[in-house]
Amino acid sequence: MKNQNETPLFDALKNYQKDNIISFDVPGHKKNSKGLAEFSEVMGEKILQMDANSMKQLDHLSNPTGVIKKAEELMADAYGSDHSFFLVNGTTSGVQAMIMSAVKPGEKIILPRNAHKSAVNALILSAAIPVYIQPEIDSELGISTGISVKNLEEAIAENPDAKAVFLMNPTYYGAISNLSKIINLSHRNGMAVLVDEAHGAHLPFSEELPKNAMKLGADMAAVSLHKTGGSLTQSSALLLNEGFIGYSSVKTVLNLTQTTSASYLLMGSLDVARKNLSVNGEKRFREILQWLREARERLNKIDGIYAFGKETIDGNGTYAFDETKLGINVNKTGLSGFEVYDILRDEYNIQVELADTYNILAIVSVGDTRENLMALVDAIEDLVEKHREEPFTVKCIPLCNPKIIVSPRSAFYAEKKVVSLKNAVGEISGESIMAYPPGIPIVTPGEKITQEMIDYIGLLKEERTVLTGTEDPEVNNIKVLGMN
Repeated sequence: MKNQNETPLFDALKNYQKDNIISFDVPGHKKNSKGLAEFSEVMGEKILQMDANSMKQLDHLSNPTGVIKKAEELMADAYGSDHSFFLVNGTTSGVQAMIMSAVKPGEKIILPRNAHKSAVNALILSAAIPVYIQPEIDSELGISTGISVKNLEEAIAENPDAKAVFLMNPTYYGAISNLSKIINLSHRNGMAVLVDEAHGAHLPFSEELPKNAMKLGADMAAVSLHKTGGSLTQSSALLLNEGFIGYSSVKTVLNLTQTTSASYLLMGSLDVARKNLSVNGEKRFREILQWLREARERLNKIDGIYAFGKETIDGNGTYAFDETKLGINVNKTGLSGFEVYDILRDEYNIQVELADTYNILAIVSVGDTRENLMALVDAIEDLVEKHREEPFTVKCIPLCNPKIIVSPRSAFYAEKKVVSLKNAVGEISGESIMAYPPGIPIVTPGEKITQEMIDYIGLLKEERTVLTGTEDPEVNNIKVLGMN
């Protein structure tokens, strides 16, 4: 175990700021308020002084040999992996690098259909062929959970030539698949295991939380420390256990897409966040989990509210559960999740992570306080009393695995025409459509558009959900394959 109290990159950055070097390199603001006056007045001049360029003393992200390398080694040690790579393009760049490192053009990858849009974009970049697994569904909550070992066994049997298995750990609402069995099954069949652990950066730092992917033997995982670990937005890490995939090949792939002008503010925050998680995480999450259990107990006493947790574990799609994901089912109050999301923001000045038809999701992490968590509980008690309506049943439209007509990459580059969404049934999509957050596609390039997709998009529009992916900002039209 390395000394997790060390912060080699952040220390070098502090020394650079103290040295007060006369700068004739970039960035152009030259570390003073003359270069970015209005920004400096609000943020402070020190942030400009630490916004540095790559140099010998601060190392280079594209080929680290100094303080970045040391910081990455500490990150790998903290997560139980052989190697780590700092990411300044978010976990999106990590997901792309994982898939491009493991799967060549034309090769198959097995993944759940509720994967994030970054995975679909990685299929376009890599020219890999997706084999989708339908995730398990919790019909009471109206959400998808993890993938079952049985479904994966069937997918592997039907596609023994697949090169990799990709999954999320945990899902947005905290469901965790049986990772240990999935990893062992995949490896026995010669397939690498890639894990989008964007919402699981905190998992290794408490014995009360489920184990993280790398400690269970996954080949690669991308973790968003900015989401649940405390670093600055857009900063993440890519983790690697060598075997199926080599260090050099991952480094090469990352350098295809990641910026050559890496932000030292982002990287410095990764270094400090890792230290904080490693040194203080066990104690911090012990108290956070106590607050969460108290919050769930109070919420579940409110008529029509269900704050779900570890009782949802069924040994199938939910083999374990991440309690830091405070999912709150609200539909029995007569309100939709979308309505509660808006009321909390507009009337109580509280921002939750996301909403769907039945639920809202609050993410609780290292920066939270008991006071703020209880303020959320108080707000939900109050809004239910003020806004409660007659319970109603919202039609939940389950989306089955789509029929893939052409590969995502072929569809992306194909000739396209624009049609109205209502007339698109039976066409092959040339674009993606998704609600954001969470960024899970409803339709992706190369898939046959079905009536249930159109109906579901209509339902989301009725709830004023933010839809993205199409060139049409109103999502009334969609590009499909073919020529006008």
